[in-house]
Amino acid sequence: MKIDRRRLAIAGAAAIGTASLLRAMPAVADDEAALSQAVEELRKAIFSADKAKLAALTAAELSYGHSDGRVQNQAEFIDGVVTRKMTVKTLDFPELKTAVTGDAGVARHLFVSQSEADGKIGALQVWQKQGGAWKLLARQGFKLA
Repeated sequence: MKIDRRRLAIAGAAAIGTASLLRAMPAVADDEAALSQAVEELRKAIFSADKAKLAALTAAELSYGHSDGRVQNQAEFIDGVVTRKMTVKTLDFPELKTAVTGDAGVARHLFVSQSEADGKIGALQVWQKQGGAWKLLARQGFKLA
């Protein structure tokens, strides 16, 4: 096979593109791990009703949707968690799946709790990287079939 400038340019572009993809893969994996950690920190903050941690993990523009149709902003969500009347015995987010694209991340999981209002619902969370940290931007709970 004859190597001319055109084939050499194509091979060079392919090599550079492949190298760029390989370098980006660890960054995506790191972002997904950081997002999973942020979801876990949010679970712990909800369970312990930690107002400061809830504020740190949520965006000022938060839209928090409940499975019963209520939608809360950041202040309403935090106040609802901190002043809740029921005792939460356990709170788990099993079946967590995350995906990251640029500064946006999506997390899907079950929301399983033991309390006076025991339940298991599905949840979709939308996260955004703000100032180098993942912040919950939107969440929607939904009833499972």
